[in-house]
Amino acid sequence: MKSIIQVRGLSKRYRIGAQRARYGSLRESLTTWARQPFHAVGKKRGLRQPTIWALKDVTFDVMPGEVLGVIGRNGAGKSTLLRVLSRITEPTEGEVDLFGRVGSLLEVGTGFHPELTGRENIFLNGAILGMTRAEIGRKFDEIVAFAEIEQFLDTAVKHYSSGMYVRLAFSVAAHLEPEILLVDEVLAVGDAGFQKKCLGKMGDVARDGRTVFFVSHNMAAIRTLCSRAILVEVGRLTHDGEADGVVDAYLDSGARSTSDRHWEGPQSAPGNESVRLKSALVRIEDGSLQAGIASDSAFDIVLEYWNLVPFAQLGSTVVLYDREGTCVLSSISNHESTWHGKPKPGGLFRSVCRIPAGLLNEGRFSVTIMFFGAAYSSVWKMDNVIQFEILDSGGVRGDYFGGWSGVVRPKLDWRTEYLGPDADASA
Repeated sequence: MKSIIQVRGLSKRYRIGAQRARYGSLRESLTTWARQPFHAVGKKRGLRQPTIWALKDVTFDVMPGEVLGVIGRNGAGKSTLLRVLSRITEPTEGEVDLFGRVGSLLEVGTGFHPELTGRENIFLNGAILGMTRAEIGRKFDEIVAFAEIEQFLDTAVKHYSSGMYVRLAFSVAAHLEPEILLVDEVLAVGDAGFQKKCLGKMGDVARDGRTVFFVSHNMAAIRTLCSRAILVEVGRLTHDGEADGVVDAYLDSGARSTSDRHWEGPQSAPGNESVRLKSALVRIEDGSLQAGIASDSAFDIVLEYWNLVPFAQLGSTVVLYDREGTCVLSSISNHESTWHGKPKPGGLFRSVCRIPAGLLNEGRFSVTIMFFGAAYSSVWKMDNVIQFEILDSGGVRGDYFGGWSGVVRPKLDWRTEYLGPDADASA
């Protein structure tokens, strides 16, 4: 069988800081003209504008009826790949062949005009996808019913919520029968009921012999929906195969130097006259070092340090911060029974802090460490010693695939009881 998507040696390069040409004001034109001599001097001196390869030498095929998941960290190149496949962005090198009509849902409201009503945008978006008015008319009632926007059909979509936007956009893209459906994180918006409908509809699309190209950070959705997946890392395709295996490779990947730091001796190690840090690292339960940790895995933050003052009391604290600098949690070693409150001989010590499985939400975290002495007096502190990333394994989600707010995401016990038809609702 012939593949419906063929990607060969695809690369895309961007200039950092480059701006798209546009019409400006007289003031902007004069400013640009005044800067030109300085730009010319930079060019004469051999200064070049830096570039970045968002994609580099990517090659793969997709067969008709296949549901292909695309995974990778933020900035890996997934959205750039979708934009090239959607013919929004031209590749720098390589080629892409698509053998069929393409429907794209790359972000909320893609292809919609905010001043037009939902009804008008259905016809507009269908025309963009290459459908005739008669074809759109045949599918119109199904689209509206699926999107659940009947009472707002003749309201301008600029007044829609993000959930209404994505419901209508997905419904149009899925019902107008493109041979290839490109979807980018559609399940991040909408309630649980609509997310289930999306999963079911994408399954129906695949069973009809059409192809789904699904980009997501949600590993549970990838495992549920996709038979095959590819992993993109720093613009390169690193894994291609059965979805469960590629997801496992993604969850196991990401061991970076920032999650495992070592110093050779007290002379070169950070610290002061009381304590010096030998190493700080993150490891999972089997003892392997990891910077990318599945959300349903317990892991250890391990500190090794030299106590330089014999018979001093010395304890440690770890503090976790999220990407925005919010303090997520702190833990102190005063529950450690062997050495807390007792004088320590001079020499090398190891302290291990266990973070339980299923506690943290997905995202990137940094670790600050502090050492304290008798009466919790401050001894020494080091910010942002190591970093690690929590990756969504889907273990806590159940059948919910939407966004999950908060910095922690524990799996808590719930209990529901039936109180009977005559129970007092105000009780």
